[in-house]
Amino acid sequence: MSLHSTAAHLVTLAEAEGGHHNSLNPAITGGGALAVLLLLLWITTRFNRDR
Repeated sequence: MSLHSTAAHLVTLAEAEGGHHNSLNPAITGGGALAVLLLLLWITTRFNRDR
């Protein structure tokens, strides 16, 4: 199976499903991702005290 046919299959599958789930609120998902990234940034800066 080539990469092109795999990608085409995934696009077809996404179009058939509609791509949206009622349980996934974009604002909550984005806010959660932002919170996780900010937490990782804070942890990284705490361990990088030698600068």
